[in-house]
Amino acid sequence: MQAIVDTVNGIVWGPITLVLIVGTGIFLTLRLGFLQVRDLPYALKLTFSKSKNKDKNEKGDISHFQSLMIAMAATLGIGNMTGVASAVLLGGVGALFWMWLAAFFGMATKYGEAILAVKYRTVNHKGEISGGPMYYIEKGLGWKWLAVLFALFGFLASFGIGNMTQSNTVAGSLQATFNISPWVTGIVLMALTALVLLGGVRGIGRVTAIFVPFLALFYIAGGLIIVILNITEVPAAFGVIFEAAFNPEAVGGGAIGLAIRYGIARGVFSNEAGLGSAPIAAAAAKTDYPGRQALVSMTGTFLDTMIVCTITGLVVVMSGLHLQFGADAAPVITGEAFDFFLPGLGNYIVVFGLIFFAYSTILGWSYYGEKCFGYIFGDRNTIYYKIIFCLVILFGAVQSVQLVWDLADIFNGLMAVPNLIALCLLSSVIVSETNKFREVRRKEKEEERKQKMAG
Repeated sequence: MQAIVDTVNGIVWGPITLVLIVGTGIFLTLRLGFLQVRDLPYALKLTFSKSKNKDKNEKGDISHFQSLMIAMAATLGIGNMTGVASAVLLGGVGALFWMWLAAFFGMATKYGEAILAVKYRTVNHKGEISGGPMYYIEKGLGWKWLAVLFALFGFLASFGIGNMTQSNTVAGSLQATFNISPWVTGIVLMALTALVLLGGVRGIGRVTAIFVPFLALFYIAGGLIIVILNITEVPAAFGVIFEAAFNPEAVGGGAIGLAIRYGIARGVFSNEAGLGSAPIAAAAAKTDYPGRQALVSMTGTFLDTMIVCTITGLVVVMSGLHLQFGADAAPVITGEAFDFFLPGLGNYIVVFGLIFFAYSTILGWSYYGEKCFGYIFGDRNTIYYKIIFCLVILFGAVQSVQLVWDLADIFNGLMAVPNLIALCLLSSVIVSETNKFREVRRKEKEEERKQKMAG
C-alpha cells in the first residue's frame, strides 16, 4: 500500500503540478500588477477593521472576518508546525525559501480564487450561499465535468488534509507527551467535531472567529519570544536558509529538487493557495463587491506562511535539531525545538497549539468537504457526509504517520489541477472585477478625502 501511494504521490506532485501551482501565481501576479504588494496594507486594514454597514445588508451567511477565520481555521494547523518541520527534514532548510516564494505568488492565486467564488456563487435550497471552484468552473467555463471532478477531489481531500492528518498528529503528540491512547484522542475529537457540525456554517463561523485569533496569537507569541531572546542568531538562520535554497549540498542537504518539491508541497498544504478550498468559505461572506472579499482572503496566505510558518521555521533551524532527526520525527521536532529554547514550557506551547489548531482545521475543512459533497450528491444528503467525516477522524488517529501524510498530498495535488486550470482560463474575469473594484476604491478615497476636508 505504501509503495503504491509513494508512486502516485511522485506523479501527482511531479514537475507539472509544481510548475502549474507556481506558474499560475506568477501569471496572476503579473496580470494584476503585483497586487499582493500594492494592496496588502488596505487588505489587512479591511480584514481587521469593523465591517462596513453596507456589507451587512449584502447577500451572504457570515461576515468578512468570520469567512477569513473559517479559511484560517482550515489553514492554521499542523501544516504550520509539523508541515514546516516535515519540509525541512525531507527537503532541507532551503525548502523554507521555496515555501516563502510559493506563498508570495500564492497570494495572487488566493485573491483570484476568492473573486471568482463571490462572483459566481449561488443559493441552495436551505437559503445558504454555495460557492467555490465547482461553481466558477461550471458557470464561468461551462465545463460541468471539470466542476464535478474538482468537487470529487475536494470531497476526498477533506478526509486527508482536513481530517486524518490533523487527528493523526494530535493523537501522536498527546501519546508522546501525556501517554494518552490514540483511540481516546480520536473519540474525543470525533465527538467535539460532531457537536459543532450540527450548527452549520454559522456555527462553524462563530466558533472559529472566537478561538482562532486567540490560538494564533498564543503560538505566535511563544515563537516570537524565542526569536527575540535569540535575535543575534536570526541573521545566520536566514543565511543558511537562503544558501541551502540554491546549494543544499553545501549545508548538508540533498538535491535542490527535493527542497523545491517539499517547500512548495508543504507550503501549499499549509496556506492552501491554489487548492480551491479557501474560496468556498469566501463565497459565504457578506460583501458588496467580489474584489473586497478577495483582498480579505488574500491576507490568509500572508498571515499563514509569511508569519506563522516563518516563526516555526526559524525556531527549528536555530535549534539545529533538524540535523539530528530523521523524516519520521516531523510530528515532534517542532515541540523539541521550542523546548530547546524554553525548557519545560516550549513543548507544551506546541502541543496545545497543535491540539486546537488541528481541531479548528477539522472544522474548516468539514465545511469545504460538505459543500463539495453537496455539489455532487445534493445539499439534502450532506448529513451522510458529516457522519462519515466524523468517523474518519477516529480512523486517522490510529493510522501510520507516513501513509496519512502521503494520502493527503495526493488529494491536495489532484484537487489543485482543475482549479488552477480554471483560474488561468478565467484570468480576464479576475482582472475585470479587479478594475471595477479599483474604480470603487478610487471613489471611496475621494469621498473620504472630502469628508476629512469638511470635518
